[in-house]
Amino acid sequence: MKLNYTTLLFFIAGVLFLSSCGPNKEEQNAKTRAQAQTYLDGYNSKFQELLKEAAEAHWKANTYIVKGDTATSNWVQRSGEAMSAYTGSKVNIETAQKYLKDKANLTKLQAKQFETILYMAGANPETAGDAVKKLITANAEQTATLYGFKFTIGTDTVTTNEIDKILKKETDLDKRLAAWESSKLVGAELKDGLVNLQGLRNETVRALGYDNFFAYQASDYGYSQSELMEVCNNMVSDLWPLYRELHTWARYNLAEKYKKEVPEMLPAHWLPNRWGQEWNALVEVDGVDLDGILGEKDAEWIMRKGEEFFVSLGLDTLPQSFYTKSSLYPAPEGAAYSKNNHASAWHMDNAEDVRSLMSVEPNTKWWATVLHELGHIYYYMEYTNPDVPIILRGGANRAYHEGLGTMMGLAAMQVPFLQGLDLLPADLEVDKIQLLLQEALDYVVVIPWGAGVMTEFEYDLYAKNLSPDQYNKRWWELKKKWQGIVPPNERGEEFCDAASKTHINNDAAQYYDYAMSTTLLFQFHNHIAKNILKQDPHATNYWGNKDIGLWLKKLMSPGASVEWKAHLKESIGEDVSARAML
Repeated sequence: MKLNYTTLLFFIAGVLFLSSCGPNKEEQNAKTRAQAQTYLDGYNSKFQELLKEAAEAHWKANTYIVKGDTATSNWVQRSGEAMSAYTGSKVNIETAQKYLKDKANLTKLQAKQFETILYMAGANPETAGDAVKKLITANAEQTATLYGFKFTIGTDTVTTNEIDKILKKETDLDKRLAAWESSKLVGAELKDGLVNLQGLRNETVRALGYDNFFAYQASDYGYSQSELMEVCNNMVSDLWPLYRELHTWARYNLAEKYKKEVPEMLPAHWLPNRWGQEWNALVEVDGVDLDGILGEKDAEWIMRKGEEFFVSLGLDTLPQSFYTKSSLYPAPEGAAYSKNNHASAWHMDNAEDVRSLMSVEPNTKWWATVLHELGHIYYYMEYTNPDVPIILRGGANRAYHEGLGTMMGLAAMQVPFLQGLDLLPADLEVDKIQLLLQEALDYVVVIPWGAGVMTEFEYDLYAKNLSPDQYNKRWWELKKKWQGIVPPNERGEEFCDAASKTHINNDAAQYYDYAMSTTLLFQFHNHIAKNILKQDPHATNYWGNKDIGLWLKKLMSPGASVEWKAHLKESIGEDVSARAML
């Protein structure tokens, strides 16, 4: 190449231009990141303030229930409205959208926070206008109808607990049918409300660019709706041969129990659960019953031993505030208040204030429950660290939390673990096949229900705008397809049997979380058993193994700051799959 004077001038000019643009461009990017961080710091601080206020209101509403206490209910409403107004505000939505347009100029952690801000706004975006107010009202009305419904069998008013007891124990098919039909009456009352919610939920999220409400919920996993459907289908496919065997076993055993011919499909009222989502009550296993031994302890022993287990793994002791602020035991007899008896773990401020709401008693059920809830608490504690911003202090995905909590409950019930604590005799003989069968009728059976029936129905409801005159027809098509369950009689469109399930009405379009968490818990447990303990996954003892603690810390400490699919692959060497359950 021959370099003349003119060419040299252009070359020098180009070099000068590039050298002058380079630093300025980088300076601009640095300025953008600094401005973004200032905004994010402010958002996180305000979010934490509003979260703490709302959490305290809900905490009182659940731990100190007094008839006629409108002050607490008003507090819950005010704090909830304040949180909704902030997370859904037009300013926050537009700010997040503005920064995400130049996503490449942000740090990965900043981009993750802006994506989270937009996702949280999707529940109640101010940009959707009146649709948000209508949705809030519709949700409240649907919940009031659901929980205010009076169930009856004949002329007798019954509770759902009484219905469940009949379906678990009764052998008279006529009585079973009456109880099952009673459990579905609430669906008819909820149908009009569900039609309204179907439209409003779709309309609200479209203001943020989502195609529909199902797509919005799926996006929290980083999935398109078609990708999520494929993952759910794969979970069922992984277990299908085993599920078919369980289905066959149930048909033959129940036909013998009720003195009927073996049916091709399972009549819904034959099963021990209103929706056929778990069948473990069909099997009783002798031997693994801690009630006698635990009954000699007290509730505080259960709590302290639960903490001692996590500490034995190398995790921190619980903060003293956990014991002073939690509500761990039943309300005193004769107390002027009552409390919610459903166990739960609370991260009040996404920081140091961790609590649990339980009613611990010294029995088998509460032993497993305490370990489960403490699993959530320790997850909170691990991702409460300077590397994880306030709004990213959550599970790596929605299913992680439940998966880890349930895994700890599962580990706490394995025979070697219990024998190591002298809660079961060392020479105990357990029918292992019956024990595995009982577990399968719980964990396996829930997958076609959660990843199949519930997920596809809500996909049809929101993504395909399922017509209200097809609700019940489609519901029973899916029940037959995924579970091999059929109604005991003709169920026309005057019914809405899908709506009898709580989560169709609230926490909607995310029931696959339960299926996902179930598969994850077995993947986590399988990894620990095979790669850390080198033990049979059916018979493990986690107690005292510091390597498990180190692995758990690495799994839990990033919270939601990581891309969960890559994090899972790094942690256990595989993608989400139900194969570990087999």
